[in-house]
Amino acid sequence: MDSVSTRDLILQLQSGSLDALGELYDNHNKMVYRTALAITGDTDVAADLMQDVFLRLHRFADRIEPDRPLEPWLYRVTANLSYSWVKRRRWLCHLEDIAEWFAGEKKRNPHHLAEAEEESRRISKAISILPIQQRIVVVLYYINDLSLQEIADILDVPLGTVKSRLHYGRRLLKKHLDLEGELITEVQYEFT
Repeated sequence: MDSVSTRDLILQLQSGSLDALGELYDNHNKMVYRTALAITGDTDVAADLMQDVFLRLHRFADRIEPDRPLEPWLYRVTANLSYSWVKRRRWLCHLEDIAEWFAGEKKRNPHHLAEAEEESRRISKAISILPIQQRIVVVLYYINDLSLQEIADILDVPLGTVKSRLHYGRRLLKKHLDLEGELITEVQYEFT
């Protein structure tokens, strides 16, 4: 990120600067795209939703609080738009474009590539089968590496709801992938 802070960019955007919107886009578009892609499973839709998120950022700039982090707002809008799209469509394509995220940065020999692609398809298919509320939490937690509290804040739901959705989403993933808990680690919760 340049020497201009996100706070300053938001203030500039609120004053009508399209250059500030461009910088905010440059700084955050990959995060928004990755989230939309993981939820929708469609590269074209993810690209469209990413554009829509930044159009909304421009349109509702006056509602953004410059002293608060922008990422939760972007995650919330992305998750909501993705949820609306999935709800309207009720079907998803394979998430082939996130194969590298699951396969990692390993050497690209044909045998390894074929195995990685197959494993990615299995995981992507399992994620796409999850109910949308669980899918959003799983994506935000595992792909975007957000904390449970951050997800609760983004989705504006109680922390217990996030824990429940993650628990049941993980359980469905394990069942679908026929795992014994090897791929998806459990999160330990403290109950008070």
